[in-house]
Amino acid sequence: MQIRNLGRPGDLGWVVMAHGEVYRREFGFDEGFEAFTARYVADFASKQETGRGAAWIAVDEDGRRLGCAFCLPGDEPDTVVLRCLLVHPDGRGVGLGGRLLDTAVEFGRTAGYRRLKLWTNDPLVTAQGMYAGRGFTLTRKRPHRAFGLDLIELHYELELGDE
Repeated sequence: MQIRNLGRPGDLGWVVMAHGEVYRREFGFDEGFEAFTARYVADFASKQETGRGAAWIAVDEDGRRLGCAFCLPGDEPDTVVLRCLLVHPDGRGVGLGGRLLDTAVEFGRTAGYRRLKLWTNDPLVTAQGMYAGRGFTLTRKRPHRAFGLDLIELHYELELGDE
């Protein structure tokens, strides 16, 4: 598997479609989640000329898309936000999620950010373990209703240092 920069025709649409399909099938999220993802993807596409964000697509040897991750500038100038981390079921079990996460962390460090933030929801147990295993700290938890479900929103942060 290869991780490449997002930017080929169909990449943005695949991210939105894959999120909608996978989260519906695995967690019961409604179409609001696909719309939510589309807003982040559009935000990235409109800001990519700034050079402060990045996105990646994981592909197999046939070029089939199997995963993605985005980093967007946060509200604070020294913070980058991880969004849209997904590994399609066909790409699981080979460490691809960890590789995508490590790519995002390395981008944050190289780009001069001091902190990487993300938020997720309680059903994403595998992702939570991956974040904890890489030193992320759970900073906030709160119940909320989103995507047709009652969920617990989880916020994580990783200090990237002064590099």
